[in-house]
Amino acid sequence: MTGPLLPSDPSSIGGHRLLGRLGAGGMGVVYLGRTESGGLVAVKVIQADFAADSDFRTRFRREVQAARRVSSPWAVAVTGADPEADEPWLATAFVPGPSLAEAVGRCGPLPVRSVRVLGRMLAEALREVHAQGLVHRDVKPGNVLLAVDGPRLIDFGISRSADDTVITSADVVVGTPGFLSPEQAQTAGGPPGPASDVFSLGCLLAYAATGRPPFGTGTADALLYRTVHDEPDLDGVGPGLLDVLRSCLAKDPARRPVPERLAAELVEDAPRGSVDWLPEEVVRLIADRSAELLALPDIEPTVAEPSDATGPTESARQEERPSRRRLLALTGGAVLLAAGAGTATWAALRGGGEDDRTAGPRPWAIGVQADLSGGSGAAGRAQEQGARLAVEQFNRRAGRPFELALRTADDGGVPARAAAGAKRMAADRDVLAVLGPTTDDTALAVLGSYDEALLPLLCVSAGGLNLAAQEYRSFLHCRPSDAAVSVPLAVYLAASGAAGPVGVLQDRTGEQYAWESAQITASMLRLYELPLYPRVVPAGTENLRPVVADMLRAGVGSFVYAGDPAGAARVAKELAATGFSKPRLAPQAVLDPVFTREAGAAADGWVVAASFTDPAALPAAKAFTTAFRERYGSPPGYYAAEAYDTANLVIGELVKAAKAKKGGRPSRQELVGLLRRSTHQGVTKRFSFKPEDGSFAGQGVFFHTVENGAFRFLGRAPAPPA
Repeated sequence: MTGPLLPSDPSSIGGHRLLGRLGAGGMGVVYLGRTESGGLVAVKVIQADFAADSDFRTRFRREVQAARRVSSPWAVAVTGADPEADEPWLATAFVPGPSLAEAVGRCGPLPVRSVRVLGRMLAEALREVHAQGLVHRDVKPGNVLLAVDGPRLIDFGISRSADDTVITSADVVVGTPGFLSPEQAQTAGGPPGPASDVFSLGCLLAYAATGRPPFGTGTADALLYRTVHDEPDLDGVGPGLLDVLRSCLAKDPARRPVPERLAAELVEDAPRGSVDWLPEEVVRLIADRSAELLALPDIEPTVAEPSDATGPTESARQEERPSRRRLLALTGGAVLLAAGAGTATWAALRGGGEDDRTAGPRPWAIGVQADLSGGSGAAGRAQEQGARLAVEQFNRRAGRPFELALRTADDGGVPARAAAGAKRMAADRDVLAVLGPTTDDTALAVLGSYDEALLPLLCVSAGGLNLAAQEYRSFLHCRPSDAAVSVPLAVYLAASGAAGPVGVLQDRTGEQYAWESAQITASMLRLYELPLYPRVVPAGTENLRPVVADMLRAGVGSFVYAGDPAGAARVAKELAATGFSKPRLAPQAVLDPVFTREAGAAADGWVVAASFTDPAALPAAKAFTTAFRERYGSPPGYYAAEAYDTANLVIGELVKAAKAKKGGRPSRQELVGLLRRSTHQGVTKRFSFKPEDGSFAGQGVFFHTVENGAFRFLGRAPAPPA
C-alpha cells in the first residue's frame, strides 16, 4: 500500500518521478516511482547520515552489485541505482502484491499444493542466486512478495559472495531470528553457504503451511538457541510436504537438498503466469493491491481493447465486470484495464467510496467496532459506552453544526466476524470514522478493509507491533504500542537500585505479546547496563516452580514477568512462597481480574504498566466519571475514558472541517489527514500522531499496583531520559 509524499520528500530521484511512499524505516524510505517510459518501480533511498559511513556505503554498493547479478523470473529485477549519490538509491521493478507474511497473517496458512508451488519457484530463484556465487542470507516471509504471475524474492541487502570479507563484527548475527540457519545462529561457526538459504526456505515454507515459525516466537536469544538445539515444530504440515521440509531443516548443512533437487521434488502442475495455485482469498488480496494502482496520481489506465465513442453504460459495465482471477489473467500483472471499465472496476474492488455530490443532507456518524459479547467484552463494552457518552454530550450542545449518530458492530472478538463487520461499516457511506477493534487479532483482520475504503480507523486498545508492520493510509494508533508500554519497567528498575540481576521470564503462552514485552524490557535493561537473567518457558507450562527457583538461585534482585495473567498468578505465588518481596513487575496483559483472583495475597506489591488509566482515580477525569455514573449507573471500566477522549478527538476535527467547508462534511480521506495532524488534550492524556503513518506520538503509559487484592492507579509511568 502507498502513502502520500511528505513535503520534505523529493519529487524525483534518478529520473524517476515519485508517486508515493511504500514504506519508511530507520535507514531510509522506499518510494513508488515511475520511469520516463511509464514503468513502475520501487526506489529505495538511504539517508545521508548512513551514507556518510564508509562501511555502510560499501555494503550498499555490494547490495546493488549482488542484486544486478541475479536474473530469475522469481527474483525482483534491478532497474537502476546510484550507490555513489549523496543519498544512495536502488530502483527495482515494482511488485503490486502483499508479502507472504501479510498474506498468511490475513488469510491463514496455505494449502499443501500452494506451498509446494511456492517452494518450487523460490527454489528456482535460489538456484540462480547461488549460481552467481551469492548467498541471500535473509530468506523470510517478509522478503517474498506475491504477484499475479508468481512470487518474487526481494532484498539482497545482506547477500554476499563466498569470498567477500564480512563487514560486521564477529559476534553479530546477520539475518532474521526464526528464519535463519543454525550456522547463522552460531556466529563462531564460519560464514554461511548456500545450504543456509535452503534451511531458511524450509522455515519459510513451514510458516506458509502452518501460519507459525517452526522454531516459535520469543526473544532473539531464545530463537537462536532453539534453531541450533531444538527440532522444528511441523505439526499440521500435510503429507506430500513433511519429508521435504524435514530435509530442508536438517541441522547438518550437508544433509539439505540443493535448490535444483528441491525444485524437482516440489514439481506441481501450475502453469507460469497462473494464479490458480493460490487460495481465492489470497488472489483477492493480490487483486485488490493491483487495483489500488489505478488510484495513484498520473497513472492512466491503458486501453486493452477498443471501445466505441460513447462507451458502455454503467449497468453494462457492472454486468461485464470480471472476477478478480479474470482481471489478473487479463492484466498479466500490469493492471491494464479498458479505459471504459477501469474506474468502475476500481470502485468495485475498493469499496466504500465517497460521493459528496449526493443530493440532500446526509447524517454524520462515527462507528465503534468492538467485542461486545466475547472474551474481551468488558473492554469492548467500556469503549462503546465511552464513545456513546461523548456523542450524546455533543448532541446536547447548543449551536452544534450537525447531529451525530453512533453506529456499532459487535465482532465478538472473532477475526472472521470482525472482517465482515468492517465491510458493513465501510459500506455505510455516512460513517466518517471508526473506533476499534478491541484486540490485535480483530484489528489485523480489518485493517485492510478500512484502508481500502480510506475510512479512518482509530485503535483504542489493540497495541501489538504487528499493527505497524505495514504502512496503512487510514490507521491511527491512539495508544502507545505494547512494546512502548514495557519501556518504563526498565526505567523503574534502573531507579530502584535493586541489587542482583533482573530476572526476565517470557512465558510463550502469551505468544507475540509476551515476546514483544520481554524483548523491549531486555533491550532497555541492556541500555541501562543492568545485569540480566532471562528465561523462556514453553507455551502451556503449568508448573513454573523450577524456572522460578532457577532464577532465584541466580540471585535476581527484581523480577519481570511477560505473559498472561494466569501465568503471572502462578509466578506470584511461587515468589511469595519463598518470601521474595523485591520489585516485581509486569506489562499490561497482567492488569486483569484473573491475576488478582488467582494470585490472592501473593499479588500485592506487583507493579503493572498499562496504556490506560483508572478514570475514577484521575482528577482530570472527575467530570467524565460523574457523567458516566449518571448515564450507566456504574463506574467506568478500563478504556472507557480513552474511548471517550478518542471520540471527542474525532468530533473536534469534524467540527473544524464543518466550519471550513461552511457546513459541508469532509470526505473520509480528508478526515484522515486532519486527524493525523491533530492534537487533543483529553481527560486521560494528550493525543498526537506521526502524520506519515498515524502512529501514536504522545506519552500515555501509566503504572498500577496491587493493594489488598485490588489494582490501584499510581499515575503516569516514568519516561526514559531524552
